[in-house]
Amino acid sequence: MPNIRHTPTAPTRAQRLTAGDRIDAHRHDDHQIAYAGAGVVAVTTDAGTWFAPGTRAIWVPAGTVHAHRAHGRLDLHLVGLPAADNPLGLDRPAVLAVSPLLRELILACTRDPGDDSPERRLRAVLCDQLRVSPQQPLRLPTPAEPRLAAVCALVHADPADVRTLAELGAATGVGERTLSRLFQGEFGMTFPQWRTQSRLYHALRMLADGLPVTTVAHRCGWSSASAFIDVFRRSFGYTPGRHHGQSRDPVN
Repeated sequence: MPNIRHTPTAPTRAQRLTAGDRIDAHRHDDHQIAYAGAGVVAVTTDAGTWFAPGTRAIWVPAGTVHAHRAHGRLDLHLVGLPAADNPLGLDRPAVLAVSPLLRELILACTRDPGDDSPERRLRAVLCDQLRVSPQQPLRLPTPAEPRLAAVCALVHADPADVRTLAELGAATGVGERTLSRLFQGEFGMTFPQWRTQSRLYHALRMLADGLPVTTVAHRCGWSSASAFIDVFRRSFGYTPGRHHGQSRDPVN
């Protein structure tokens, strides 16, 4: 990522971004939490892209070079935490489930970020909640191996592509066994697992842009709207129909 900004203190604030807006590559000496009160936030590093709707938050460890992108109208809430305070014990980004209490704590911290005494108490409770927040497998890793990158590019270009790994391998001149080994070796997941993550990412982007659920299901390769709804609900904790009516949190 070129032109990397260094902002020592990770800001705690709320801001509104329009669809497609970006916050360019930068890094902090602090940890940071990114939460979408509305829309979808994507955080990209050299290792991949982590994405989250309003039921999830993204943990960005101190020192991580990262960029943000808005899908749909994004109400972005950012909470900075000192580098010495790592309630998750993680040195890599992660997507976390957001309970109703954690959500309200994030909103409260970003509502009055300059109010020191209450904020310290809020952050202590917020860190307690982060410690018990389950991690979610909502990440699209960036392939380093050229043969793997070629197959991933085909799937990203057309999420509805139903070709098997063997057929995609034939199109790129790589054997199925080799590709299967590369998916496991680089990503720690099978090709079907990775393709589901890719389709969910594209689905969130399309839903944030206001496309109907049935259209999204078709464009992202699910056999039916009901199959898409089932996978979406298991991944995000709510139906894609609710995504259109996701609450709009006020941004100060």
